[in-house]
Amino acid sequence: MNVKNVINWFEIPVSDYERAINFYEEVFDIELKKEMMDGVELAIFPAEDAAIAGALMKSDFQQPGEQGSLVYLNVEGKMDEVINRAQKQGAKVYFPKTHIGDPGYIAHISDSEGNKIALHSMDA
Repeated sequence: MNVKNVINWFEIPVSDYERAINFYEEVFDIELKKEMMDGVELAIFPAEDAAIAGALMKSDFQQPGEQGSLVYLNVEGKMDEVINRAQKQGAKVYFPKTHIGDPGYIAHISDSEGNKIALHSMDA
């Protein structure tokens, strides 16, 4: 099997659907698309056709938490701005912006639901 990316979809569990949508839209300056699928509320991140995509997901079978999966979201060239907006929304910084060599910069923050999410940028 020849695959372009190992990851092709991600889901971030949420307990308060509207609060989580507001957090991600405010912090990342994006608009999420609300959908319902088999009784599960999804708020889908914008992505180009061939890009990796994902969604916030409110369901009975997934619960948010900082010990779960770690998803790296692209904040290219806007790491400081995104961290500042996240903190204004009440986010914690678990791992501050750190240069990791050729791969660029990373940071770990909380979201409004208590998930730990990671940020990545090639540029400071």
